Amino acid sequence: MSSLTEGNEIPNFETTNELGEIVSKHSLKGQKYILFFYPKDDSPGCTKEACSIRDNFKQIQKKGYTVYGISPDTEKKHGKFKEKYEFQYSLLSDPEKEVIQTFGLWGPKKFMGREITGVYRTTLIIDESSKIQKIITKVKTKEHGQQILNAIAEIDQN
Repeated sequence: MSSLTEGNEIPNFETTNELGEIVSKHSLKGQKYILFFYPKDDSPGCTKEACSIRDNFKQIQKKGYTVYGISPDTEKKHGKFKEKYEFQYSLLSDPEKEVIQTFGLWGPKKFMGREITGVYRTTLIIDESSKIQKIITKVKTKEHGQQILNAIAEIDQN
């Protein structure tokens, strides 16, 4: 499982979004952002999760955060997924799973009673200095946008 810890800096990463533009830890420094790791575009759970974030996006943005989804899907697949559901945020492509593995979010997990290898559905809320403010591991796909807003509210109280 992941060795990510709240208060620690995220690992270095670099990948591309659905438009082929490079997104990296370095390019995001100075911004508050959310990285949500998910298994697969257009699957039922991932679609619910991404749409929940879309439906809460304006409120998340008002709190000063940019949002990035990341999965092993290709740029082209991300482009179709983003267009189909009208996501206002970028989707980062990691077909070689390098970024996902760097974050420790790839490995064995249970799915429908079987053990498979895949992405650990996890969301990181990151501050301007690339430090993890909050980690959400118990993602409720239908309510994930609200889970993020609740976590941001908790950060704002501290």
